[in-house]
Amino acid sequence: MQRRGLCFVVAAPSGAGKSTIIRSVLAREDAMFLSVSVTTRAPRPGEVEGVHYYYRSRDAFERMAAEGDLLEHANVFGRGYGTPRAPVEAALAGGRDVALDVDWQGFRQVKAAMPDDTVGVFILPPSLDVLESRLRGRASDDAAEIERRMRAAREEISHWSEFDHVVVNDRLDVCVETVLAVLTAARCTTARSLGAAALAKTMIGDGAAERDGAG
Repeated sequence: MQRRGLCFVVAAPSGAGKSTIIRSVLAREDAMFLSVSVTTRAPRPGEVEGVHYYYRSRDAFERMAAEGDLLEHANVFGRGYGTPRAPVEAALAGGRDVALDVDWQGFRQVKAAMPDDTVGVFILPPSLDVLESRLRGRASDDAAEIERRMRAAREEISHWSEFDHVVVNDRLDVCVETVLAVLTAARCTTARSLGAAALAKTMIGDGAAERDGAG
């Protein structure tokens, strides 16, 4: 059935498994794609324009933000990052779903820009102890960096209730299945099912379909 696509935001503190969850969802959902961000940083070796990022100058980035061409944007360590509006809007109009990997601030901006098309899922760790253990298990950060990430995690977690759904990542396989269930339910909302009214008309007649739609 024809439907409008949705903007599916998954957010979580560092170490909660967000990237793994998004990759798992995309591996199961062929028609869904991950939005490619715009950045002001220079490309790293092996990175490709339009695949990893869209690389723009600071002036071009600021112009995109000022003209409303970005659904959300932020400065991170002196570099600009943002989500281009046009590819997302085109995908939704064509019935495709778009996954966004952003933080709570990004979700807030996207939700404000596209309130009827955006669904947000927040991933919680089972506990802060488990989160810290996962961060230490990476063996890529020193103690000071882990402490910084834990402070940032507490700030991120404080915004969990702003999201439409919350899932605890205690077991990754169960968490992924739950996130997929949220995605399926979001796709089935009456507002998103563009073909439902026409289908209903063939079953119950124009008058009844209009009364149901008005109600």
